[in-house]
Parts: sequence; C-alpha cells; structure tokens
Amino acid sequence: QVQLVESGGGLVQAGGSLRLSCATSGRTFSIYPMGWFRQAPGKEREFVAGISRNGGSTYYADSVKGRFTISRDNAKNTVYLQMNSLKPEETAVYYCAANRGVAIPRQPQEYDYWGQGTQVTVSS
Repeated sequence: QVQLVESGGGLVQAGGSLRLSCATSGRTFSIYPMGWFRQAPGKEREFVAGISRNGGSTYYADSVKGRFTISRDNAKNTVYLQMNSLKPEETAVYYCAANRGVAIPRQPQEYDYWGQGTQVTVSS
C-alpha cells in the first residue's frame, strides 16, 4: 500500500507561483511513475503532468506546457509540481497519483494510488 500526501496549495494571485509537494510512504516510491491531476468544481479530473520512475521523462497537458514543471526526488520519496504564471481558471483541487505499471497514463482511472488533494485558488 502506498500513501500519498499533497501539500503546498493555497491562495495566489493570477500570474503568481506555487510549488506543490506529494510525499509518499513506503520504500518502493522509485518504482512508480507519478502524475499530477486537478479537478475543478463540476468538471472531470484532468491530467496535468506525469513523470517516469527515474525522472528522465516528463509529460504535460498542453495547457500547462512551459509554465509547470514536474520533478521528483526519489531519496525523499517526494514528487513536486512547480506552477508558474497561474491563471484563475486553474483553480482546482490538485491530486498526485501513483501508477503500479511502467507507463505514464493520462487517464485517472489508470492510476492505482491517490492523495487526498490540495486546494489551489487563483484570484483574478
């Protein structure tokens, strides 16, 4: 069993930055590809970014390319999401997720473990 705990959310003005963290339990963190998703009220959960097991490959939703950066520190069992130039429409609960496979899927149903989420609110 893997437990994920997100932190770093909060209130920020449009154009501002936040860094989310996702700490995981267990000694097998490095074997899981990880993803960040977000879900706004009334909307489906959507893929934001993903990272391979060793951090060598990263993938982003088109809407965040060039502004968000996903990274991981396997020694600290933590994955990060640096978010710059935030927009009001990116207000959502942000979740991290772990996949027991080797791929970095973009569909939330492909992930096996989820955190509880952290709220990000971007004011205009």
